[in-house]
Amino acid sequence: MDKKIKLEELSVGYDTPVVSNLSFSVEPGEIYALIGPNGAGKSTVLKTITRQLNRINGKIYISNEDESQMSEESIAKVISMVMTERIHPELMTCFDIVATGRYPYTGALGLLKEEDKAKVLESIHLVGAEAVLDKDFSKISDGQRQRVMLARAICQEPEIMILDEPTSFLDVQYKLDLLALIKRLSKERNIAVIMSIHELEFVPAIADKVVAVDGNRQVFVGTPDEIITGENMEKLYHMKPGTGEILVEGLMAYSKNIESLI
Repeated sequence: MDKKIKLEELSVGYDTPVVSNLSFSVEPGEIYALIGPNGAGKSTVLKTITRQLNRINGKIYISNEDESQMSEESIAKVISMVMTERIHPELMTCFDIVATGRYPYTGALGLLKEEDKAKVLESIHLVGAEAVLDKDFSKISDGQRQRVMLARAICQEPEIMILDEPTSFLDVQYKLDLLALIKRLSKERNIAVIMSIHELEFVPAIADKVVAVDGNRQVFVGTPDEIITGENMEKLYHMKPGTGEILVEGLMAYSKNIESLI
């Protein structure tokens, strides 16, 4: 099967590497969860994939094409992102925010055709954000903002979606709803997803594969069952010996209980 996105010996960071020699590939419809302790370089990896940061070394391939040889417009039509940093637009409705996802197709002036408006409304409907359609983006709740930003990403009609801790700032029900939506969209629209996530209890229910990073090295790549073990968690999060098994036992029990909800 075609590898929608492939990282090959990728090193990322600011002048000096934060993560080195990162290699994995994601197929259409797959979800990869990026896990690791705070400061391990998860967001740096995602920002490098989306060209917010320059890579230090290595390659990124999009459908077998070297990303460094692709234009910004071509990248924007293939990759969409929802990052952790909150945006603070002034006097923009939620419709306006989602509509910015059409910029790769409308150009700098952002003039929407009827087809573009239809895509905006469709995306808002998919995430269940109709109630805030005409509301000021700066005045809605955190959970509603995350839905709107996901709608914006969907509106780009991406083949690859990059999500940096999409469940941050949300209560438990919003987290479950959002993860269920991401999983459904990935499978139904054949979107390759790479997402960083702190809540390990959600990983087995949402992810096909897990990439675990810890500082200047890639630690593990595999299925959730292969990665989320007591021994691995102790190494990754620098836990005391014996505590990893207790953690994993609790995580897996919780995850089984929510599998039907995601």
